[in-house]
Amino acid sequence: MSSNEKVPVTREGLAKLKEEYEHLVNNERPRIVEVIAEARSHGDLRENAAYDAAKHDQGIIEGRIRELERMLKRVEIIDESSSATASSNVRIGSTVTIEVDGEEEKYTIVGAVESRPAQGRISNESPFGKALLGRKVGDEVTIETPGINMEAKILRIE
Repeated sequence: MSSNEKVPVTREGLAKLKEEYEHLVNNERPRIVEVIAEARSHGDLRENAAYDAAKHDQGIIEGRIRELERMLKRVEIIDESSSATASSNVRIGSTVTIEVDGEEEKYTIVGAVESRPAQGRISNESPFGKALLGRKVGDEVTIETPGINMEAKILRIE
């Protein structure tokens, strides 16, 4: 993702990103500073596994904080409620019902940061999401995923 590329998220997704950011800044960052101070108080840092582990954890926390800061600066809110009325085509925020092998399946197309395939939230950047974007009710699509190609028919867009 380029540094200027918009990050599409729903309002719910934005709230979760902000909540994670606040938790890391207000809870995890101070906690790890205390853990480092405690480990440092045990003397020689060259052979101090607790210190090394805490510094490693601090790097992960700080990296995630920076990543969230970059994302939050580039957020583009996707209004799921207006998705179906604004367009008859599948777009980010659409909930799509498809038929695959005679079975109905329902998916919501979301930005990559909100993707949770097991919960039916499919990234717009995934092969699955890309195959559905821009399509309309009645379209038949081939969804190419690693190891399998599926034929699907779009039944509903909400």
